[in-house]
Amino acid sequence: MPKVGDFYEGYRANEFIFYIDGTASPGVSKVSGLSEGEIDTIEQADGGSNHVYKVAATKIKFESLTIERYVDGSPQDKRFADWFSSTFNLNATQNGGSSVRKCGMIQKLHNGQVVLTFSFKNAWVKSSKFTDLEAGSTTLMKQTIVLEHEGLQRE
Repeated sequence: MPKVGDFYEGYRANEFIFYIDGTASPGVSKVSGLSEGEIDTIEQADGGSNHVYKVAATKIKFESLTIERYVDGSPQDKRFADWFSSTFNLNATQNGGSSVRKCGMIQKLHNGQVVLTFSFKNAWVKSSKFTDLEAGSTTLMKQTIVLEHEGLQRE
């Protein structure tokens, strides 16, 4: 952590690398859904009183990862298109669905040095959409991909 005077300066959220199956995806501009998990709560009423106890359930849920990337004609466009196609091959007799899974990680950098790593396992493409096309716009075209996964772990 960078210490500035008497306090530690927080990391900036703008420097990171997104990896799928060990290969960096340099066009990824935003990652959201970095949640380490959530446990449901069960409310148990105390019979004969107005008190309700809260008890932790045993199920752990993980938030979907949403990634945004620029569409730029690079090999990354094909990698993500191939992954999407293997999941949603509409012309196939059987779709891949959630059986087409990949592992990956997000490395958080600070001044070029890795300071934090999040790894996710068994992710599959839930959805993919593109920026709206609009004549006269100066907006860069982006792809937004939602990934479901079986766990995000901070390392």
